[in-house]
Amino acid sequence: MTAALLNSTLTSLPLIARGKVRENYAVGEDRILMIASDRISAYDVIMGEPIPGKGELLTQMALFWFDKLDGIVPNHLTGDDPLSVVTAEEQAQVRGRSMLVKRLKPLPVEAVVRGYLAGSGWAEYKTNGQVCGVQLPAGLKNASKLPEPIFTPATKAEMGDHDENISFDKMVDIIGLDLATRVRDISIQLYQRAADYALSKGIIIADTKFEFGLDADGTLTLMDEVLTPDSSRYWPVESYAEGINPPSYDKQFLRDWLEAAQVDGKLWGKTAPAPALPAEVIEKTAAKYAEALQRLTQS
Repeated sequence: MTAALLNSTLTSLPLIARGKVRENYAVGEDRILMIASDRISAYDVIMGEPIPGKGELLTQMALFWFDKLDGIVPNHLTGDDPLSVVTAEEQAQVRGRSMLVKRLKPLPVEAVVRGYLAGSGWAEYKTNGQVCGVQLPAGLKNASKLPEPIFTPATKAEMGDHDENISFDKMVDIIGLDLATRVRDISIQLYQRAADYALSKGIIIADTKFEFGLDADGTLTLMDEVLTPDSSRYWPVESYAEGINPPSYDKQFLRDWLEAAQVDGKLWGKTAPAPALPAEVIEKTAAKYAEALQRLTQS
């Protein structure tokens, strides 16, 4: 495993954006170098310490899923080597954790598919029996499997804000009926293929979010990360049960620690700066990401 990367510092390419985890650099007019750092965020706050190897694991998992989902919708991968667009001195920051992708016009909505009732979906269901305008049967519990996967879009939040769940009708208002319908139908296909495969490896994908963009010809294209533990809720089959929050292959260990963490003698208020992470939390969080990839890719 290479040295942990908290922030990339490329100077040979112009930086377009620095997100919670990824950094995007412009490669000419039509490509982007997307680097997955080892940063981790929780409660929309970026931790001060990296999780060694996380960026490489996320990249390997995204590439694995792009391959598994081939044939449903075009994706943003160019097939070009990311090392080919940086200097020799910068390659260590790029190797194993980067994708060289097409530059697209991103759609201003996130495509969320839920196969199970959890998180904000469970919270909304308890108040009105719906999730994002989708009426669900009565009597469901936390973590219940839904009769069929549902599409529950969200608007993209600015850095530090929460994404806002919206109805399909609201999505139609934003991007039009034809595009909204295609995004919904394709997202459910992607989720179903991935969920079926993951289940064969002992992992439940409770929900996930996809992002799409349009290329220069207007072709709908799957972009960004796909089906990583940062964008999905992964549960091990052996510890799944209705009525509880199953343990997950993502940031749950980190979140649980943060819930009890103290700053200046008081519980952390979930605002920056984050408390310093002890070595045990860093190691166990890294191990969860590694275990998810190992289970998915085992033969």
